[in-house]
Amino acid sequence: MAREVNFVWNYCNELSYKIFERERRFASGIELQRYLNGASKEGLGIGSAVFQQIAEEYATRRRQHRKVKLRWRKSGGARRSLGWIPFKARSIVWRNGQVHFQGLHLGLWDSYGLSSYELGAGTISEDSRGRWFLNVTVRSTSAQRSESKRELGIDLGLKTFAGFSDQNLQNVEAQRFYRDLEPALATAQRARKKARVKAIHAKIANRRKDFLHQLSTKLAREYGAIFVGNVNAQALARSQHAKSVLDAGWSAFRTMLQYKCADAGVWFDEVDEAFSSQTCSCCGSRTGPKGIAGLGIREWTCSECGTIHDRDRNAARNILAVGRDRLAGGISVLSAPGAAAAG
Repeated sequence: MAREVNFVWNYCNELSYKIFERERRFASGIELQRYLNGASKEGLGIGSAVFQQIAEEYATRRRQHRKVKLRWRKSGGARRSLGWIPFKARSIVWRNGQVHFQGLHLGLWDSYGLSSYELGAGTISEDSRGRWFLNVTVRSTSAQRSESKRELGIDLGLKTFAGFSDQNLQNVEAQRFYRDLEPALATAQRARKKARVKAIHAKIANRRKDFLHQLSTKLAREYGAIFVGNVNAQALARSQHAKSVLDAGWSAFRTMLQYKCADAGVWFDEVDEAFSSQTCSCCGSRTGPKGIAGLGIREWTCSECGTIHDRDRNAARNILAVGRDRLAGGISVLSAPGAAAAG
């Protein structure tokens, strides 16, 4: 089934590209679905609902990545794509401890208690160790709504993973998920133990996700509005700090925080963090450490007002100020010196 999904994905990829070449426009998911009508009768046994979901997902990912053509999904070889089978809510039924899908009765370890929920759309996906998982959305009425009125600014970094504007909340130091297990990983790679290498990579990923989930859940429950700096993780991942950036998991943390805030009724926004480390959060003067030489300075004193700043907490307070201005309909970035006078 996963191979057939790959075939349909690649068909949508090629078809969308041809439409763009001929008409200079992008085909929508609904338009792609029309070209898949009758595919089940021609030998593809994954069902029309799966076809529709693949077309919708393809169109969504193409818009997300802003590309004319996405990567092919490969069913074999060293760069084989991991198995992925999307489905709609009507395609899956929970009955007697099993999931019924496309005529199959799939037993699983129900770690969530699915019998108590209404199942929605989702996927059946494979991880790098060959294990298959059911990822399904559920409708829950027990979501915890945050009643807090407190606001929080968050500055993401490499030495300090998260600096907070709230003085009562201790900054979170950066974790070393990959680097702590790097020696063991290198040993397994030299010994050519592929199963051990995959197990270590899975352990690194699980430790990172556990840390990010716990922190994001805690913040979403305790605050009523959260603002995070829009640090460009993708660009920094191509720099000399690539390992540390990827190990930190900034993008995953912001994604978790976004959907957990939406579920808890918390206002969430990513704001421009330009000049946040250099600007004094008390008087607004840009007297902080600048350039590459200033990256190692973790504490500084404002030459204008004399306030002593922790670098990360000061940046978080500036991010909070920008977030408040955006809520009030004001400026969205910190202005450079002289900008206010010129305006």
